[in-house]
Amino acid sequence: MPTLNEERTLDVVLDVKVKVTVQLGSCQLSMREVLELAPGAVVQLNQHASDPVGLYVNDKLVAYGEVVVVEDNFGIKITELVGAEKIG
Repeated sequence: MPTLNEERTLDVVLDVKVKVTVQLGSCQLSMREVLELAPGAVVQLNQHASDPVGLYVNDKLVAYGEVVVVEDNFGIKITELVGAEKIG
């Protein structure tokens, strides 16, 4: 249980904005392939559709989840939190 001083210390950072990113997958392309990309081109990623996506906070992996649609927007449903030993 946090002490009163620890809670006050946390209050200072709770409103700090952080960058949250969801990574669906990645791939490597040659510069030639990149230059040949055009509207309608499909880039195949190295991840299967059923695999969980990674949730990153300030470029650190913190969770895995499933892509969902919420009111015409994409979202992520958290399925697993990454252990503290992997975050740091």
